[in-house]
Amino acid sequence: MSQVIRSRGIALATAAAFAIALIPAGAAAAAPAAKCDNRTNNTISKLLECVDADGAMEHLEAFQQIADENGGTRAAGLPGYEASVEYVTDTLEAAGWNVTIDEFDFTFVGPSTLTQLTPVNAEYETGPFTGSGPGDVTAAVTAVDIQLGLGNTSTSGCEAADFAGFPAGSIALIQRGTCPFGDKALNAEAAGAAGVIIFNQGNTATADRQDLIVGTLGGSDIVGIPVVGASYEQGVALSQAGSTAHVFVPMPEQRPQKNVIAELPGKNTDNVVMAGAHLDSVQAGPGINDNGSGSASLLELAQSMSKVKPENTVRLAWWGAEEAGLLGSQAYVDGLSQAEKDRIALYLNFDMVASPNYIFMIYDGDQSGFAAPVVVPEGSVQIEDLFESYFTSVGQPYDDAEFSGRSDYEAFILAGIPAGGLFTGAEVIKTAEQQAIWGGVAGESYDQCYHQACDTIDNVSVEALDVNIDAIALSVLTYSYSTESVNGVKGKTIPGGLTLPAPAGPQGTVGSGGGHSHGLEN
Repeated sequence: MSQVIRSRGIALATAAAFAIALIPAGAAAAAPAAKCDNRTNNTISKLLECVDADGAMEHLEAFQQIADENGGTRAAGLPGYEASVEYVTDTLEAAGWNVTIDEFDFTFVGPSTLTQLTPVNAEYETGPFTGSGPGDVTAAVTAVDIQLGLGNTSTSGCEAADFAGFPAGSIALIQRGTCPFGDKALNAEAAGAAGVIIFNQGNTATADRQDLIVGTLGGSDIVGIPVVGASYEQGVALSQAGSTAHVFVPMPEQRPQKNVIAELPGKNTDNVVMAGAHLDSVQAGPGINDNGSGSASLLELAQSMSKVKPENTVRLAWWGAEEAGLLGSQAYVDGLSQAEKDRIALYLNFDMVASPNYIFMIYDGDQSGFAAPVVVPEGSVQIEDLFESYFTSVGQPYDDAEFSGRSDYEAFILAGIPAGGLFTGAEVIKTAEQQAIWGGVAGESYDQCYHQACDTIDNVSVEALDVNIDAIALSVLTYSYSTESVNGVKGKTIPGGLTLPAPAGPQGTVGSGGGHSHGLEN
């Protein structure tokens, strides 16, 4: 494992005199829309005057309307995602950005069914795990090393030994917990299971551990048997003696999907500053916090930056099929030549930046809070420093989010490109210590509607969005003028200057669950 050594303050400050530390987040009155539209917002003060949560909320309302008109979802492979692509493209082109559509292969699995036949007869809401095989199976249900009740520490299906004596041809009932869903499904298939039902863990009373869980096995075509999700309550019912069930997952279809890429050309076309957010939702809901919040923030920024003449080329991305296993961003990076990868100075990722029970987190490039499970590219520490200095300047406490690669920055860091980003939390439970710092409700997850139908326009914190959208705008504009602190490429001083304080340091309240899984594991 690579250990990154922190280096503070490289090229964060300039000699000019804009002291952002004097302006609390959200305190400055927004400029009139006409003023913002007609001027070049090429200084930090001008840009932050124009970029705000109100503008982002207009885009979130549009995403909600798209979902409402398309079965309540904006998931990849469905009409709601295509409508989201059209909305983003139209908005960017109207703002004057150079827009291209990057198409990639995508295997779509349609609606699935789960019916318990005995000892009760009931039809359950369900969905296929990404990477599931097709199948139409009616068989006995065999529970695999499950633990029921609050406080359980389920490791169901994580080890091949869990399947000792498993009757081949039956449906494996596996409980969420501890290891990746893909490991559970592969172990079941190896034991001769005809199908798999993965039900929520039920270790807490919160919705994220009780309601229907549908995730990804880690890619396409992971197993050849059908794998569907269930809620904890459904899992309890299915675990009864004499249980039989019918599981159906349809044949997959090839439905190519789209990334939206927008560029603002700079004087230096060989030094590209990238920022991105995934545009798709899960099939279960409209995805307004996850990740309409990041997508809307970048749209609001794009509209306000459109007249800027940057030193470095700015490239923004709205990724497809992230919820299916980070597929759009991976396909994009895989399609770049080495020379094209070398042109990318850094990548900034914004995924869930308005969680209703938020804490403010910054990707932990220096590994001060987490030992990263991936190699952290050189330069990522300096990106973390910039965000930390910004939050310090506005008096906003922050903490670390594990530099895990569990979102669209994974493909970039695997290519050696420096990365960083912001996150306000997903399924992890807020502690009493965190409540004392950031408010909200201890004992509830940061986002109780994570990957659910209730992730609607009512599931966002405008306060968190307002703080984060300023941090997003500052970072992109700063790097559009110079990335010297990250990759050593000299640019020019940002107009108006930028003075930021040394970082106050993370609060140290997060544990090993600071990242979010996007359905990959427990």
